[in-house]
Amino acid sequence: MTARETILATVRANLPKPAVSMPEVPTSTDHSGTEGGVGWRRSLDDLGEVHDFPDEGESPVPYFRRHLDAMGGRSFEVADAAAARAKVAELFPDAKVVCSAADEVPGTRRIADVVDPHDLADVDVGIVRSRLGVAEAGAVWLSGTDLVVDALGVLAQHLVVLLDPSAVVPTLHDAYGARLDLASSPYGVFMAGPSATADIEGVVIYGAQGARTMTILLLAADATGEI
Repeated sequence: MTARETILATVRANLPKPAVSMPEVPTSTDHSGTEGGVGWRRSLDDLGEVHDFPDEGESPVPYFRRHLDAMGGRSFEVADAAAARAKVAELFPDAKVVCSAADEVPGTRRIADVVDPHDLADVDVGIVRSRLGVAEAGAVWLSGTDLVVDALGVLAQHLVVLLDPSAVVPTLHDAYGARLDLASSPYGVFMAGPSATADIEGVVIYGAQGARTMTILLLAADATGEI
């Protein structure tokens, strides 16, 4: 038995008995809040005013883009797949290895051809399509299904994410309550902006543990055009 197997066996043997139920996740889509206080609007009201938060029925995309900018990311609207490919070429003219998990932008290396995650060590630009964005966090959800090889999200020097604007929800409550299927993939992560750390003299360093830049291309899923 390996050390990993020993550790996992020990954890499994010492799980709480009886099992502790998971906390309830609010699933209300009533953004005006409820008397029980589980609506996100009610929760935000309790925390004080949130500036520039979209009103009911207003698109959350501008709010998503502002928060992404604040996290060090950037976003662009593109009309179709050809425009997405042109934008990637414009932003990364010196990239030699562009590894893609998105059909719209094939790149120079298909992620389906990668067998060993270590083979991603030389990737300049990684491209993936996210199925979900969250406005209040400026974040996108990347699952193992989306990435194909999980390491693509952290080993690429620069990460480009295709996101359908209609897939942006206002809050994390909306994401967990209605859109996020945690059972569909063994791996998933919310990612907001590039990798960054500021624990040394308060200086922000990008790319410390992952991608140095994060670019969101807002591209409707049905606006792929010719590939």
